Parts: sequence; structure tokens; C-alpha cells
Amino acid sequence: MTIDLMSEMVFHFVGGLGIFLLGMKYMQQGLVVVAGHRIRDMIGAVTSNRFLAAGIGVLVTIMVQSSSVTSVMVIGLVNSGLLTLHGAIGVVIGANIGTTITGWVLALQIGKYGLPMIGVAAFVWLFAKNEALRYTGLSVLGVGMIFFGLELMKDGFAPVKEIPDFVSMFQVFRATDYLGVLKSALVGCVLTFVVQSSSATLGITIALANTGVIDFQTAAALVLGENIGTTITAYLASLGADDVNAKRAAYFHIFFNVTGVAIVTAIFLPIYVPFITNIVLGGTDPNLLAPDGTFPYMTAAIATSHSVFNLLTAGCFMVVITPMTSVLTRFVCEKPTKKKTTLTRLDFNLVGSPVVAIEQSTSEIMHTDQEVRTMLDDLRIVITAKTVNRDLIEKILEKEKIINDVQSEVTHFLTDLLAVNLSHRVALEARTQLRLADELESVSDYITNILKLYLRLNETNFIFSPTQQKELLDLHDAIAGYYDSVREGFTLDAFEGFLSRISVDNREITESIRSLRSRHWSRLSHEVVAPLVSTSYMDIANAYRRVKDHLLNIGEAMAGGKDTIREDTKSPKEVASV
Repeated sequence: MTIDLMSEMVFHFVGGLGIFLLGMKYMQQGLVVVAGHRIRDMIGAVTSNRFLAAGIGVLVTIMVQSSSVTSVMVIGLVNSGLLTLHGAIGVVIGANIGTTITGWVLALQIGKYGLPMIGVAAFVWLFAKNEALRYTGLSVLGVGMIFFGLELMKDGFAPVKEIPDFVSMFQVFRATDYLGVLKSALVGCVLTFVVQSSSATLGITIALANTGVIDFQTAAALVLGENIGTTITAYLASLGADDVNAKRAAYFHIFFNVTGVAIVTAIFLPIYVPFITNIVLGGTDPNLLAPDGTFPYMTAAIATSHSVFNLLTAGCFMVVITPMTSVLTRFVCEKPTKKKTTLTRLDFNLVGSPVVAIEQSTSEIMHTDQEVRTMLDDLRIVITAKTVNRDLIEKILEKEKIINDVQSEVTHFLTDLLAVNLSHRVALEARTQLRLADELESVSDYITNILKLYLRLNETNFIFSPTQQKELLDLHDAIAGYYDSVREGFTLDAFEGFLSRISVDNREITESIRSLRSRHWSRLSHEVVAPLVSTSYMDIANAYRRVKDHLLNIGEAMAGGKDTIREDTKSPKEVASV
């Protein structure tokens, strides 16, 4: 009989936990797709204002339904230089508050509706054409699986009381004294380490408590430990980070939760539990067994204990964010590391978080654009200098090599990202960035080619005539101005008139190059021009023309990508046809 009960319990627990975890994944995936652009806007709004940062942390965590996911986002953004340490600490504090929403979702006690929710949502996910509707269905499907998984775990633990050995195992860490509280917290911590989801361990805790295997005090102590266990995900993400501030943010996450748990465990039995049961819950006893054999207040009480803990610790740490930033900066120092094998700050481990991944790649594209534009300015200095500037020449050549490698890394990163199940919005943005990386790398190649053509002339002691030099310099300035016009597209939201404007400018430059070539051929009929000078002149003009063409491609890619991304209401088939 005991073996049968154990088998039934294990089957229900394993199946329920698996469905619960899969439901969390589906819910997160659906919410991120539906609200992904809003999440990015909110993260982009993070400033040094601690309250704004914490508020954004709360909202983002509610949207993604996981403080671990939010923490990983923070680590990735700090590592990319897109988020300051001060702002990251505020977001982490807010994330700890936002994660308590999971307990309140479970407190709705609508587990019996989990199965029909799965059925209805599955039809929406499979057959709806509108992307937003499909991923909303996926989110609801995830919620249904969470409730259904929790019901399975609860049913699995129901016969536990009939297995004395199993019940006695839980008596080892009952929170009846300070040592018992510490043992319970340790169990919660280790369990979360193993499962890698505080929401899942919270679900297990609620299932155990609702079957009477553990009492409220023990469940609340387990929840304390789960807050420590959840920090492992952010810490693991920080191991691959290059920026020391990313590591500091992860260390703060650990310190924040460990310190809070240490303080609360010290006052757990005499102050904390009575405060929750007598003040917050108004004297309601969570351990009260109803006539139908259930504990009607247990889930809400556990959710309350989780919320109270995180609100108290958040309130305490909010007032010391600035000194905490100083302490972390002083004691967590940047250590000498092995030479990087990559040139970008892209973290390939974060490809599973598309919101962060696309922000990282965007940052690299913008940085590459800035470097290419600087190459164009440096080229002008070189070709107008009266003496050869070897340092600046080497700088341009080195930048071209670096941009080649960066383009390769960005392409690899975005290709990996596109292999993940993305929303059409993010997928289109990733494809646009692939094209931008390629076009920018081509522009850098032609700038370098122009430099090499000038150097070849210089090495053979040939020079352009003042007229030829002025014509090519005017062409260079026209290309530089055109580049600045195209770059405006990076900051535009509406592209009305943008494409037509850069197209007109493109045609004007094309006509200028044709006129330049005609004047050159005309000169050859009445002037003696060295063959090398003649071919170099035409090659440089053609290289500038190629730069112009690639710049037009960049403008078209930005306008086409952003215009298509805004078409959120189109079906996948319609979007794919754009």
C-alpha cells in the first residue's frame, strides 16, 4: 500500500511540477511577446531615480512573471553599458516586489478551471491569425497549466499523511524554534537552487501546506529561503559578464536577499509571524482546517508573507541605494582578466531573453555606426594633411579590421537570436540589424579602399592637381553630409518624407559624380595626366559612389524595418509577405 501511495505521489508531483514549469515558460513567453516593446520602453526609461527604477522593476517583473528573468535582463543591460549600476539596483529591488504577484495569482484558488483554460487557450494559440491574440492565448495557456500543475501536485501530496516516514521527514525542519526556521529557510534555498525557479518552489510550498504536510510557519520560512535561492540565476548570468558593474548588480541581488532573510529569521517567531497573522490577516489562522478538509486561508497567507518580506526589505534598502552603490564600487573591483576572445559586449547566453538581446545588438549597431562615421572624418584629415599622418592611417586601418570582426560577431549573435521562437516584431528588427551590420561593414571597407588609393599615389610620388584634389574633397564632404542625413533615421519614429529626401540627395550626388567624371575625361583631351593619377582619381570617385549606395541601403533598411515593425496587428502570413 505504501509503495502504491509513493508511486502515486511521485507521478503526480513530477507531472504537476513539469506542467507548472512549462506553464511558467509559456506565460512568460506570451507576455514578453505581447508586451515586449513596452518592457523595452520601460527599461529604457530607467534613470538614477531610485523610485522610478524600482517601479519599473515591479512592472517588468509582473509582465514577465519572473524576478529571475528581470534580473538576467538587468545583468545583460548593465554589461552592455545600457543601464547604470545605480539604476540596476533600483530595478532589482522592484523585481523582488513584482515577483510576489505569482503567489497572489495562485491565491485565486481557481485550479479547477486550469484544464478548461488550457483547452480554450490552446485553440486560440493554434488557430488565431492575429499575432497579439495568439500570444495572449499562449499566456492564458501558461496560466492554465500553472493552475493545473498546482492541482496535480496538491493531489499528489494528499495521501502523504498516510505515509508516516514521509511525514516524519518533514518534521525535521519544522519552524517551531529559531533553528527550525533556519533549517526551513535552508531547504527552501536549496530547493530553489535545484529547480531554478522560485515560482515553482512557491507552488510546491503551497501544495504541501494545503495538504497539511507543513504548517504556515514552516511554509513562510521556506519562502524566506526561496528568496535566497532565486539569486543564483542572476549570479550565473554575471559570470560571463565583462563589465564589473554587471557583477556588482548580481552581488547586490544576493546581499539584498541574504541580509533581508537574516534579519527576518531573527525575529520570525516572536514578531514576524504574529505581525502577519494578527495585523495583516486580521487574526485569521492560516492553519485552520475547514469542514471540507481544506485550508481556505493558507495560500493567501503564504502570498502575504512573501509580499510583506519583500516590501519590508525593499523599503529598508531603498534609502541606502546610493551608499550601497559606493560600497559595491569600492569593494567589488575589476580584476585583470584574460584577453577577450570577442570585441563586442554581446552575451550569447542571453539570446533566450529577446528583449535584452535585441537591445544589446542595437547598442553594437549604433557603436559601429559611430566608428564608421569617425573613419570618414579621419580620412578627410589624412587626405588634406600636408604631411603623412601615420598614426591616423594606422587607426583607420585598424578600425576597419575591428568592424569586420564586430560584424561577424553581430551576425552570429543575431542568427542565434533568430533561431529562438520570437515575435514577428523582434524577428523583423533582428533581420534589419543584420542588414545594417553588413552595410556598415561595407562602408568601412570602401573608406579604407579610398585611403589605400591615396597612399598608393603618395608612395609613387604622384599627387592630384589642385583642381582634382578640390573635386574629390567636395565629393567627400557631400558623402559625409549625406551620411549625416541617413543617420537621422536611427532616431526617427515616423519616416514620412525620410526615404524620398535621402533618395533625392542620392540622385544629386550621383549626378555630381557623373559630372566629375565628364570633367575628368574632358581634361584628358587637353592635359597630360599620369595613368596612375587618372585611374586613382576614377577609382576614388567610384568608391565614394559605392559608399553612397550602401548609405542609401542603410536608410532603406531602417525605414523599412521600423515601418514593418509598427504593423503589430497583421497576421504572421501578412507580416511575412512584407
